[in-house]
Amino acid sequence: MPAALPSAKRPPLTPLEPKTLLLGVLALVAAGFAVFWLHQLRTPPDGGEEGTEVGRPGAASVLIGVLTDFLDTLGVGSFATTTALFRFLRLVPDRLIPGTLNVGHALPSVAQALVFIAIVEVEARTLTLMIAASVAGAWLGAGVVAGWSRRRVLVGMGCALLVAAGLMLRQLLGGAPAGADAVVLDGTRLLLGAGGNFVLGALMTIGVGLYAPCMILVSLLGMNPTAAFPIMMGSCAFLMPVAGVRFIRGNAYAPRASVGLTLGGVPAVLVAAFLVRSLPLGAVRVLVLVVVVYTALAMLRAAAIDARAARGVRPATPDLERETT
Repeated sequence: MPAALPSAKRPPLTPLEPKTLLLGVLALVAAGFAVFWLHQLRTPPDGGEEGTEVGRPGAASVLIGVLTDFLDTLGVGSFATTTALFRFLRLVPDRLIPGTLNVGHALPSVAQALVFIAIVEVEARTLTLMIAASVAGAWLGAGVVAGWSRRRVLVGMGCALLVAAGLMLRQLLGGAPAGADAVVLDGTRLLLGAGGNFVLGALMTIGVGLYAPCMILVSLLGMNPTAAFPIMMGSCAFLMPVAGVRFIRGNAYAPRASVGLTLGGVPAVLVAAFLVRSLPLGAVRVLVLVVVVYTALAMLRAAAIDARAARGVRPATPDLERETT
């Protein structure tokens, strides 16, 4: 009898690396969000308020997506700049701005996270727990904000933008706090990091960008500031689809503007990440700071006008009256 052929030995199965598993889960979350959103766009609810109509996005919202997500990838942030441009161009009703930010920038944030989680080293447990904490905060926050009135949104976003402006000013004057070279948190520092990111995730739903405060948080906890990039981008990439689902279900966002942000934002992220990588951003940050402060004060003034109108007090001038429309 001929000798038996030697049996082929299978290589032992190796478990997926935590980072690879995290990227896989992120891809599934993004795909699920995209499918859900497309389904909702095809079956819009009846009787929505002004600004919630479904249709082709305008060129302005696409260009805003290009600009804001390009700068976002380089570390400037997108929420404050998008809010300022929406209000200046009167593209989105004030009450719908938080939802539009979270829905429209969700998939561009996923693109950022896929790049930075893959190339920047952070210990897997630290990264996972901080991302999970931000998602939990966003889920709770979005459920609350989606039901807010226009005046409450104006007050919340006005205060949020002033907080963001303070963080931007702190970075301009002194940079992020000096951190060590650590890429891991443990013990009490890990609990503080997770708790801080929970709060930042909740604040994202009223328009406080997570980037600057997250970078300051991890630096104060002793991590290398570079480690903030996968943490903050991963946090946004997971929490924004989660929050976005709640805003979409509540019909508390502007579909056309959100689609425009996504269509412009995803290509801009890839260009910034792989072709540009860095720019002299000092002047850009100063300009953004001025615009953010102006927008914050305008929103708070509009909220005060709404409050006076609710009490039956007419605005002093026609210009102020137009602020409420």
